[in-house]
Amino acid sequence: MNMPLPPTAWTTGTTEVFKTGTWRSALPQHLARPSPCHQACPVNGHIAEWIGHARSGDLRRAWEVLVLNNPFPAIAGRICHHPCETSCNRAGYDEALAVCRLERAVGDAALAAGWNFERPGAEKEGHVAVVGGGPSGLSAAYQLRRRGWRVSLYEAKPRLGGLLRYGIPPYRLPRRVLNAEIDRIVQLGVDVHHGFTMKGAADLEQLRARHDMVYLALGAGRPKSLPQLPGQAPWLMQGTEYLARCAEGEAPQLGERVVVIGGGSSAMDVARSARRNGCTVTLLSLEARTALPAQAEEVQEALEEGVLLCDSTMLRGVTGEGPLLLECVRVHFEPGTAGAPPRIEVTGSGGFTLAADAVLTAIGQDADLSLFPATAVGGGLLQVDPQQATAFPGVWAGGDLASMARFFSEAVGMGKRAAVDIDRALRGGERVEAPVAQAPQLAEIATWYHPKRRRPDQGRLPVAQRLASGEEVQLALSAEQVQAEAARCFSCGSCTSCDNCFQFCPDLAVTHGDGGYAVLADYCKGCGLCVRECSTGSMVLREELR
Repeated sequence: MNMPLPPTAWTTGTTEVFKTGTWRSALPQHLARPSPCHQACPVNGHIAEWIGHARSGDLRRAWEVLVLNNPFPAIAGRICHHPCETSCNRAGYDEALAVCRLERAVGDAALAAGWNFERPGAEKEGHVAVVGGGPSGLSAAYQLRRRGWRVSLYEAKPRLGGLLRYGIPPYRLPRRVLNAEIDRIVQLGVDVHHGFTMKGAADLEQLRARHDMVYLALGAGRPKSLPQLPGQAPWLMQGTEYLARCAEGEAPQLGERVVVIGGGSSAMDVARSARRNGCTVTLLSLEARTALPAQAEEVQEALEEGVLLCDSTMLRGVTGEGPLLLECVRVHFEPGTAGAPPRIEVTGSGGFTLAADAVLTAIGQDADLSLFPATAVGGGLLQVDPQQATAFPGVWAGGDLASMARFFSEAVGMGKRAAVDIDRALRGGERVEAPVAQAPQLAEIATWYHPKRRRPDQGRLPVAQRLASGEEVQLALSAEQVQAEAARCFSCGSCTSCDNCFQFCPDLAVTHGDGGYAVLADYCKGCGLCVRECSTGSMVLREELR
């Protein structure tokens, strides 16, 4: 006999008694994850964070976050090779974020408003010598002064800046910008000594005796030469010398027709400077145009300005004197790797001849390693460990002296890295290896919350105005463009409090308070909907092993 079912029991209570969390096999977590741009940045800049402040309109706070790692935002925003943009998740969605131009906007805002660094509150007894007033030395001096250590900066030239001043033309890096960002560092209390040149091991020993620690950022001051050219000739000049003399307002008179040899940024600077001095310029490079070491925008601007590019071309020899006749041949060039030397293969059956009045070479530079014992050098560099420490006790080194990664931001990053380790050593601490977290990839971003938008085109002065005035070529973003571009940032790995996880959770297992978001483990079934709807990739689903 069927018995009647008892009546359903209704309650006015909650369902909190039903702890459904035991059903799941994985639990979502909110994480502060490093963005791909942060991991690619040589100074480990907190890019997503400062762009977030710029997006909210707080450029002062954006600048404060930016200069924790890089004291040169206005300079970096003009000349950095921006590996952050290459790694940007947005590049796989529409176009990479214009990080470099946003950094320039923040840096320029700081210069316009006169924002300065705060001097350290308490002076510490440790005294550090920094040798070299280029970007790496200045970066180290800045980071050490911020931490309260006494810093004496020794520089051979009459003015600070290194290649920033004597190797990068004003039309790329205006001197008012360069001077202002250097002065801001010196005003922290850096004691500057000009006219100092290291001539040998005795100089290093004296520095070490007078200071607690030493950071060497001597640069690479020995230009490479080509065997096809004589050691010296009235028509031959190193590109570095040409740029330095132009920077001092003493541009050499080379004649009408100039050939520049090289394919990197320095070669482009030499060629474009010669154009501004009234020369017709032909640039010879071993590399094909698509493989030139120079940045694509530099090549584009050089071509716009009338530089004739003979890519995939090798010089065979020079004859004559007035005019010079340069014998050239077309080649296929493959750069060397760690295990193999460069390879050059002549293509075609014949060559061609170029007439010229002068030749400028810009094929790279070597560090002067004669100051150091052979046991301390290798591969054309002073050897250092991952924290830039040399084999000499109390001596660190960076920049072009210790690395073939010869970019501005790499030099700044090495100076910062060395300063952090010097600070640890002065405090008597032990090295601690920080764990490397995984950055969110594009597939982890809920891209449907980010409408596709193009990055702004780079504005430039008209060519005629560039050549006639010498003014800065690349134009700044407008205030409206800054806001729009900052809004394109995915903020990868950084929670923006969008509330998606809170709104979409079917179990009401996500809470949001002053401390951020939390997942209630007793109720979360591990469905992963919150992770799927996260617009920044700052939530992950972790398997639980019971």
